Amino acid sequence: MHHQYCEICGKHFDRAEKLEEHREEAHYPCKPCRWVFDSALSLHEHNCQRHYYCPDCRLLFQSESNLRSHRHSRTHIIASILCPGKGCAKEFINSAALVFHWESGTCPSRITRQHLNRVITEFDKNHVITNPARMIAGGSDSQTTMWATSRAWNGHAFECFLCHREHRTPESLNQHFASPAHAQKQFVCPRAYSGCGAEFKTLSALCQHVESERCGVRRFKKQVQDFIGDLTSGMKRLGI
Repeated sequence: MHHQYCEICGKHFDRAEKLEEHREEAHYPCKPCRWVFDSALSLHEHNCQRHYYCPDCRLLFQSESNLRSHRHSRTHIIASILCPGKGCAKEFINSAALVFHWESGTCPSRITRQHLNRVITEFDKNHVITNPARMIAGGSDSQTTMWATSRAWNGHAFECFLCHREHRTPESLNQHFASPAHAQKQFVCPRAYSGCGAEFKTLSALCQHVESERCGVRRFKKQVQDFIGDLTSGMKRLGI
């Protein structure tokens, strides 16, 4: 009879499932490689060398970007960036999270994405991260306010006349209009610093791009953080 054999301890099993259970319980298997180790330390060292692996949490990830996102999450970073909005005491782990908080319209200060974009226009006078042709002063989409009326009803749903996406309620369609779904790409990853030039609809998306270090923007990261810091200080002065 064919037996399944554990090369670590020499035990035989009559089914592959039993052998797999044994390896999980008694030894230290690496599932992606299908290797088995005789100690947790050996497996740990293997993962450090061969996989996208967080040595602190001892977790494997499918890609470098997933590992990077994990390392930049609340698991490893203390929320220390305080929202300067009136009546808001929330803290965030990075600039992207703070900016998304503002853009979402959930801050007690009632700041909105449109309001934030106006403030950015005032601060980024040299257009380091903004496209002047698409910002508010140049005819941005943020000047136009859309809302759902009875005419949006197509017989079975409330329909966006721009993308024809359907919504069950007018409130849901209004949230769609208020989102950056149809916004222009007003923000840019500066080619002068990164050689990238990627464009984004929101400042939070640009901040996420910078913090993800997906391009040569790593050298620019400090400047972006300084810019957000100046913006935060400016919002305090404006009493937002």
